[in-house]
Amino acid sequence: MIVEEIMQKDVKTLSPRHTVQDALKLMQKEQIRHIPLLDQNGKLCGVVTERDIKEVAPNPFFPGEQLEKLSLPLEKIMKTDLLTGHPLDFIEDIAALMNDNRIGCLPILENGQLAGIVTGTDLLQTFVDLTGAGHPSSQIEIRTRNRTGILRDITEIIYEHHLNILSVLIYPDRKNEENRVLVFRVSTMNPVSLITHLKEAGYEVLWPNMPGMPR
Repeated sequence: MIVEEIMQKDVKTLSPRHTVQDALKLMQKEQIRHIPLLDQNGKLCGVVTERDIKEVAPNPFFPGEQLEKLSLPLEKIMKTDLLTGHPLDFIEDIAALMNDNRIGCLPILENGQLAGIVTGTDLLQTFVDLTGAGHPSSQIEIRTRNRTGILRDITEIIYEHHLNILSVLIYPDRKNEENRVLVFRVSTMNPVSLITHLKEAGYEVLWPNMPGMPR
């Protein structure tokens, strides 16, 4: 999946000459936490976040500061050392970039123009969608040797139970790099018969592992 499919395209922006008060009003009205700032040529020149605003927000114990701080231009607090993405970037690369740099949003540029924005919330929603977690289903985790054909063999067992696979995730076993953990989300709320079949076929089912489940 690429960024273009998940990015917010109707981006609310301001200019560096707008004030802290302008940003506060826009964030409250649109229920957003990040605002890209565009210069007079429409080019991205900075970003302000909810945290930036809170750091300069007026202190209620010193009412005299209120007018001065609310009138502060955003160019005084905006971040200008920006990381950006492209609409054709893969979302996993964008997620890694945001995670490594501990940022909550990433402006997306195309031909030098702001085309959209991706936030941590967008990535989290995409993860939920990709895993099928929002649908009635069961998650089954299997630890197995990393060998050719293992995915085919397990999906054939699932097929025999007339179940649809909503998502598949494969990742290295942290205890043994020669193993893999396969995570299937299947279209049933009662996976007991499937788990029984998998265990009878010699697979190590890590989850579900609750009372009443076959051993």
